[in-house]
Amino acid sequence: MSVAYPHLFSPYTLGYAKLKNRIVHASMSTRYVSGGRVTDRLILYHSTRARGGAAMTVTEPLNLLKRQTNPQKVTVRAPENAEGLCRWAAEVRAAGSHLIAQIQDPGRGRHQPGRNHDAVGPSPLPDDLSWTVPHALTTDEVAQMVEEFTEAARILQQAGFSGVEISAGHGHLFHQFMALRSNRRTDRYGGTLENRVRLLTELLEALRRACGREFVIGVKLPGEDGQVDGIDLESSAAITRLVHATGAMDYLTWCWGSHADTLDWHLPDLHGKRVPYVEKIAALAKNAPGVAIGALGLITDPNEGERCVRDGLADLVMLGRPLVTDPGWGIKAEQGREAQIRYCVSCNTCWGAIVGGSTLACDNNPRVGLADELDWWPKPAPRRRRVVVVGAGVAGMEAAWVAAARGHEVTVLSASAEVGGKTRLHALLPGGESLSSIYDYQRLAAGRAGVRFEFGLRAGVDDILALRPDAVVLATGSTPAWPAYLPEEYREEGLFPDVRAAAAALVVRSTRETGTAVLVDQDHTSFTYATAELLLKRFTRVVLLTPRASLAVEEPLVNRQGIYRRLYGRGIEILTLSEPVFDDDFADGVLKTRHLLGGPATQIEDVALLTHATARIPDDALVAPLRAAGVELSLVGDCFAPRSLLIATREGHAIGNAL
Repeated sequence: MSVAYPHLFSPYTLGYAKLKNRIVHASMSTRYVSGGRVTDRLILYHSTRARGGAAMTVTEPLNLLKRQTNPQKVTVRAPENAEGLCRWAAEVRAAGSHLIAQIQDPGRGRHQPGRNHDAVGPSPLPDDLSWTVPHALTTDEVAQMVEEFTEAARILQQAGFSGVEISAGHGHLFHQFMALRSNRRTDRYGGTLENRVRLLTELLEALRRACGREFVIGVKLPGEDGQVDGIDLESSAAITRLVHATGAMDYLTWCWGSHADTLDWHLPDLHGKRVPYVEKIAALAKNAPGVAIGALGLITDPNEGERCVRDGLADLVMLGRPLVTDPGWGIKAEQGREAQIRYCVSCNTCWGAIVGGSTLACDNNPRVGLADELDWWPKPAPRRRRVVVVGAGVAGMEAAWVAAARGHEVTVLSASAEVGGKTRLHALLPGGESLSSIYDYQRLAAGRAGVRFEFGLRAGVDDILALRPDAVVLATGSTPAWPAYLPEEYREEGLFPDVRAAAAALVVRSTRETGTAVLVDQDHTSFTYATAELLLKRFTRVVLLTPRASLAVEEPLVNRQGIYRRLYGRGIEILTLSEPVFDDDFADGVLKTRHLLGGPATQIEDVALLTHATARIPDDALVAPLRAAGVELSLVGDCFAPRSLLIATREGHAIGNAL
């Protein structure tokens, strides 16, 4: 048991299952499934988290019903999966953990583009996001669904799975049955709340009858979905009492949001409070005495998990994104190696990757899903080389520490006084605090590996060559392109700061400005909108203007919802499909705009600041002279081509391993 976290690492008996600690890997889709088959990579992902300290791990949703044929989910009934299911459960159990299968059906819910023409639901009412109208299940079809879920659970039990978890929240099918908003039935599954919960309670009772007491059954219920005629805390408490009355479940937890404009609630970021749901979960748990309770929602630090158990708020600590970022979160915390944890930054890149059709990805873990992911440290290089890394942003830092850990003599030349590059600035903006953990980890790893730093040096060719490098990594980032809407003569006058320069000035300025700040957005990332929020703290009015039809198109939907909610909620004015038009009036603080598709023009008065977020161009001034000098040269991150934080850490990691 950990001295620092004695409650988090205390054993626990969940039904018949003996858990080595309180850490549960919550369900996360991986996209490691191919053609409905169990794959080696899927098994590896879960067994790695088990070896990393998770006492129980919940799978992503599986194809359990006969009509469920999504090729990106494991088809439990397929005979060709029988061996894979057994191996999956056995490898997790061999690692000292329990494998729990998730029961889920999205119903009408859909967050990918387009509509689901095969969707089913309680009533023919449209999904709030996709406007998918489902086939309304008949009474017999609902009963058949209970039977098929139960049959599939028996297959899983026979394969060695320790239990199942019913995902009854997030706006999925069970949630749709329970919410009056989506259920207008008049049969035994509609009308009163008891009837609307009947699908869930009948399934719970059927599962317990079929699988017996030596099978863990968990339920994830909706806490609050933020919808009219949806589920609020009062109705969630009533649902909890009805579910508890079955006596069929071993653990309960609750989730937030729905397939609507509150989808982002189930993946909270740091624009709100940390660990936002645990106290509400503890209050709801009073309606289910004697049942184990799971805490979830923006729990990223072992201290937060310890508090949940120590203070009686929960029995289990359910982590999704943090165990994607570092599968060894548990063993590192238990062994007092918290500084070596790669912490989740709550950026939701993982969600964006899987929804976009890619496999699971993480800004702060370039090795997600690889065989050596757990507690990874590089293998020594065949021979020691002198490596110079120019730039101490996250791409350069990742390359530097990995190369040094492989045994190379690494020197980092940094124009700034600290590591982190533009990510350090983003970490100072609203909602960006957690990003600091990326470069904090890199700095500590660099110290452990023996990287040498020279700060405050804007390195030239001579500075680099003086170190007699065998290889040079350029990680000098990028600079904003001059926007086409600004007259060229203004460039030399320096009148219009780009968004990063404006943000850098604003974070150290405390006085409030009068007048209007206008931000022209051709970037569409979270940095820009965090800057807009900061501008609102300094100026009496903020206008966000973009030539696109909408905002935040580079952000995942769950981030985009929060961005819109904050911008509109805080009174930031938004003009889409618009660009500035400059004339003599601008000198008097009047900015005119034109609508790109012929809509009405706008005039913005009392402009005190005009700043822009545009496409960026690489800082490549060193490339040609270094190549002319015959240096082995690698370009990494935005220095190669401006891209995302995910690509920066991934490329830095790859270069460090390749040297």
